[in-house]
Amino acid sequence: EVQLVESGGGLVQPGGSLRLSCAASGFTFDDYAMGWFRQAPGKEREEVSCISSDGRTYYADSVKGRFTISSDNAKNTVYLQMNSLKPEDTAVYSCAAEGLGLCGVEYDYWGQGTQVTVPS
Repeated sequence: EVQLVESGGGLVQPGGSLRLSCAASGFTFDDYAMGWFRQAPGKEREEVSCISSDGRTYYADSVKGRFTISSDNAKNTVYLQMNSLKPEDTAVYSCAAEGLGLCGVEYDYWGQGTQVTVPS
């Protein structure tokens, strides 16, 4: 059974930091691209970042220079380090896995999400 379990969300003041984790199981993690998405109330889901199976990374313009994606293949876990957080970063953050190992294509598996709240 495929599982993606996010953790690390919470309430943080503007300018603060959080590190999200996504623990994966049930598939060959090394072969997959892993992405982080977010969805705020009343807004469409946005792809925040992705790391391909060969380690290339992608960031949305809104988070470049503030967020860093990384993965630990030994732990089957992908991380999203979020610094200099802003109120507009408030959303439910979900991770996803893509079986071709590529960013920018349709994802196969999704986690349930973790809430990140940055008050204004």
